[in-house]
Order: sequence, then structure tokens, then C-alpha cells
Amino acid sequence: MIKHHLNDELLMAYSAGTLPEAFSLVVATHVSLCDTCRARLEGFDAVGGAVLEIIEDEIDLSAGSLEATMARIAAMEQEAAIDTPRPAALRNALLPGPVREYVGGDLDAVQWRSVGGGVRQAILPTSERASVRLLHIPAGIAVPDHTHGGLELTLVLQGAFRDEHDRFGPGDVEIATQDVHHTPVAEPGPDCICLAATDAPLRFSGWLPRLAQPFVNI
Repeated sequence: MIKHHLNDELLMAYSAGTLPEAFSLVVATHVSLCDTCRARLEGFDAVGGAVLEIIEDEIDLSAGSLEATMARIAAMEQEAAIDTPRPAALRNALLPGPVREYVGGDLDAVQWRSVGGGVRQAILPTSERASVRLLHIPAGIAVPDHTHGGLELTLVLQGAFRDEHDRFGPGDVEIATQDVHHTPVAEPGPDCICLAATDAPLRFSGWLPRLAQPFVNI
């Protein structure tokens, strides 16, 4: 059961199309897994659509802009529908649909790169406003103690991790701002696989992670 959800600010920004691509990917992936946040997002989309209809006659919108926006909403709702039949290969896939589109397949298609301590990452191609990566953290391994230079969204896809604040399991998303100081540790059991987006480098406490940081782009 998903315990940690997206806040209204992130959902509204996603609905409005103002989030950086990296954060939009995390939001879209969480929404594809979470009935609660999907319903909330559909509510924000409905409000946005109604507003667009009201102002259509008052603002000189570019040709087709309203139609394009509503088509995007319809496509998102269709993709998120939980009753849509899927081929057996997709039903058994670990990576949700939004992530598979960036990877070009499921977990076996991920181009992992070691960042030390058994941790691996794969940076996904997005716009330069923020970055997003898949992280593979072996059970029992800790990510070095750190704070944040900006916002970090971490969505758990497999396994779980704990930090000084709570536990995060499959589907949970941790929203870490500049005032969050933590040391995430992957729980025993399946290795922890996360999708993490940041708009600024992490701020590691130890000198060794800080030394390695320019080479691993975290």
C-alpha cells in the first residue's frame, strides 16, 4: 500500500505543464502506480480544462492550443486507466510505462554505471533544468549522509529504504527539500530500485562522496 504521496503543489504544476521534464517523469510514474494521486490529478486537470474553456473567448489562443491541451489530458487518462489490458510481457515488467519509454525497455535494458559501494545508476535523458536517474541500491547499503541544494523527488520501484524520517516502499515518493538531512539505507530483501529527480547537486557530509561527486553527476 502506498503511504507517501505527491503534494498538491507538484500535481498542480504537472497538470499546468510547468514542471521540469525530470520531475514530470517522476510524477507521471507515481501517478501510473497510485490511484489516489491519479484521481487528484484528474481533478486538477478538470479544473484546468474548465478554466481554458472560460478564457478561450477572452484570450487570443494560438490555433489548436486548447485542442492540444485537452488531447494531452485524454491521453494521460487513457494511459493511467487501471483496467486497460496489457500484454503478458508488460504485466510482468518492473519498470512502469513512463520509465520504460525513456529506457527503451524494462530493467534488462537499463545501462547501469557503478557509483561506488555497490550502488549503480543510470541517468535518463531529459532537459537541462533538472536531472533524473534510476538508482540500484543493494539491500543493506546506505547512500552517504547528505542534504540537498534544491528539490529531490525519490520514487521507490522495488524494495524499500529507510532514513531518519520514515520508511519508503514500492510506489512511495519522498519529497526532500533543502532542510532535509538524511542517510537513506536500503532494507533487507529485494535490492532497492528508485527513480530520483533533482534540480541541484546533493550536499554530501563526507569528504569522499564530495570528492567523487563530479565524476558521478549526483
